[in-house]
Amino acid sequence: MSLIIIGTVAFDAIETPFGKTDKIVGGAATYASLAASYFYDKVKIVGVVGDDFQKKDIDLLDTHGIDTEGLQIKAGEKSFFWSGKYHNDMNSRDTLVTELNVLADFDPVIPESYQDCEYLMLGNLTPQIQQTVIKRLKNKPKLIVLDTMNFWMDVAMDDLLETIKLIDVLTINDAEARQLSGEYSLVKAAKKILEMGPKYLIIKKGEHGALLFHEDKVFSTPALPLAEVFDPTGAGDTFAGGFIGYLAKVGTINFNNMKNAIVYGSALASFCVEKFGTERILNLSEAEIAERIKEFVSLSSFTIEN
Repeated sequence: MSLIIIGTVAFDAIETPFGKTDKIVGGAATYASLAASYFYDKVKIVGVVGDDFQKKDIDLLDTHGIDTEGLQIKAGEKSFFWSGKYHNDMNSRDTLVTELNVLADFDPVIPESYQDCEYLMLGNLTPQIQQTVIKRLKNKPKLIVLDTMNFWMDVAMDDLLETIKLIDVLTINDAEARQLSGEYSLVKAAKKILEMGPKYLIIKKGEHGALLFHEDKVFSTPALPLAEVFDPTGAGDTFAGGFIGYLAKVGTINFNNMKNAIVYGSALASFCVEKFGTERILNLSEAEIAERIKEFVSLSSFTIEN
């Protein structure tokens, strides 16, 4: 059974206090699928690019065993492009350029070979497109994870609320959780959001880790303290890909496996920020990932001595 990841496949140009890049391959679906591929071998991507997206760029996905049949290539058009500049604290950034290009009229195509989808990751796109993907699958997946952002809460709240009713796991950051719920307390916010439909809620808190909510249960995981963060672009998508990739690998959905999945997703995200773009997550070894998982476990493992 396959894991489908839908989202942007794009070009980015990034500037941080550590340097800057020319156009490099990016996009939510790119980061998420690369991360998921470390844990699951049936990752399939749905997205759209222009013919400026070269064979070597698609090979980047193919070499990770990612099925690209669902990646539309539009002749004579350009791929989605985003350029941004991060401030010194790396928690805030300015968007310099956003060119929707092929994304402006994106109509997702689900190949017949993708209809065995058991796990679905809906990357940050319009709520209407996210709904379309769910409707075009003949069978409802075992697990649907949705990522969204404050922009859709501003301009398409009704559509977003309808989409949230259809999914199992919602991933948003702390500011978005407060905006969506109207509550400042994240515990109160989580209670309201879970009443909207999802069974699980993940609230990402950047350098302060993440929270998992399910019914009356809460789990908190730290972020790995890093001496240097070169580029936070794609870290949230890498987290989501690692999260759903791990769950697809173990095949059982419960709170304990969700906790483990958050740690695995956080570990992949911690690699992502160490280099520009996807560079650091292209060639990880099993040993590197295992060692990073140990570091996460040791962060919050302790005994109380009397």
